Formats: sequence, C-alpha cells, structure tokens
Amino acid sequence: MSNIRSAFRNGKAFIPFITCGDPDLETTEKVIRAAADAGADLIELGIPFSDPTAEGPVIQGANIRALAGGVTTDKVFELVARVRKDVKIPFVFMTYANVVFSYDTERFMARCCETGVDGIILPDVPFEEKDEFTDLAKQYGIDMISLIAPTSEDRIAMIAREAQGFLYIVSSLGVTGVRSEITTDIGNIVKIVRENTDIPCAVGFGISKPEQAKAMAALSDGAIVGSAIIKILEQYGKDAPDHVYDYIKDMKDAVRKA
Repeated sequence: MSNIRSAFRNGKAFIPFITCGDPDLETTEKVIRAAADAGADLIELGIPFSDPTAEGPVIQGANIRALAGGVTTDKVFELVARVRKDVKIPFVFMTYANVVFSYDTERFMARCCETGVDGIILPDVPFEEKDEFTDLAKQYGIDMISLIAPTSEDRIAMIAREAQGFLYIVSSLGVTGVRSEITTDIGNIVKIVRENTDIPCAVGFGISKPEQAKAMAALSDGAIVGSAIIKILEQYGKDAPDHVYDYIKDMKDAVRKA
C-alpha cells in the first residue's frame, strides 16, 4: 500500500497545506511538527514559486515572502530530510512544473525518494500531459496526485481510473482561498470517483471552518486546508506554531465526526 493511502486508514483525513519558508524555514519545521502532533494525517508542503497560478492572494503572498527570504528547492529538501527523522506521516509536495523542470525532473524525483516525500501535486500540469512526470515518479516510488475540478465532468472517470495516492477534489472554480460557502456538487463527483477507483479522495479549496471541513469530509475521505493556515502564519509569524496546532486540532476533531 502506498504510504499516502495509509493517511486514510483511520477514518477521515485532515490535510493541512504549508508554504515552506514562510516566514522562514525554521518556523516551517516547527509548524510541520505541530501539525503532526495536532492530528494531521498527511501534510502538503508548498515549494515556493514566483508564479503560482492556482493560488489566491493569501498563498501567493506566502510564496513571495518565502522567495524573498532566500528559500530554494534544495533548502526545502534539506528541511524535509530533517523533519523526516521524527515525523512519520506522509508528505506531498505541491508545486509547479517549472520548479521540477528547472531542478531536473529525474533529480527531483530521486531527491523526493531520498528525503521521504511520498507524492507530488502539480496543479498547472493538465491530466493529458502528466506522463512526462509520471514515469519518472513511478520509478522512484512517488505518487502523482491528480486534481478533479468542478469542470472536469466527463473526464472524472478517466482521471479516477488512473489515480495514485489520493485524488484532490477541487471544491470551487478559481484559485485557492477562503470561501463563505461551497456550492459545487461534491457528492456527485465523489460518486463517479467511487465507481471508478478505490483510491481515497479529499476535498480542498475554500475550506476554513470546522463545520466546512466536517461537511466536506462527510462527502469524501478527507478535507484539505491551505489559505486559513497561511493566514495564521502571516498573522503570527515565528509565533505561529502553537496557533497552527490549536487550529489543526479543532479541524481534525471536526473531521473525525464526519
């Protein structure tokens, strides 16, 4: 079983997203440990990129701050290697094709394997073009996580059939960010996914409150939260880890009740 699948073994999963290096890598390291201690089942780690097209202003700001602080892909790998010594839950990178290409795709996948990264999400790579990454990822035991958007419609079954690790269901059109309500028919998307694969699926984009996380986890296998956590980091900076711990604990408690 893929290590990522193990995140969904004990009921509904809560998956936080953290931009590496915002406000600095030392704080990121503490936040990762705090998230794991608070009950996160899998952590998405963002490798900063200058043009994160899927992100709203909150996560774009985190990318800008991290890059301004001198964060590089190599430094992110070194960070992961350090926390891997004591944090055992799965890690998934969320970044962009250009980051992987400029690092060299095979070298990138090899480093993921060496440092203990279990999967990768590339939101700017269309499903039809993922093979240039998938073959090398598979060679190094890295799951390529596919996204299903509200506009995927007749492609949902095809994406589900080829899924690895878990499926990331995008709850809303547009970029990441906090939303007051989620109106997409998540239940119908999950139904099609279930008909085509037994790989778990989690819902992200727009979730910020415990009741939203609970509602989305009730329809799927878990909830993903990014912007709300980045806002805590933006507000508290180096003092954020304790606040992130409290937030994730509340969200995980809500997801457990789904």
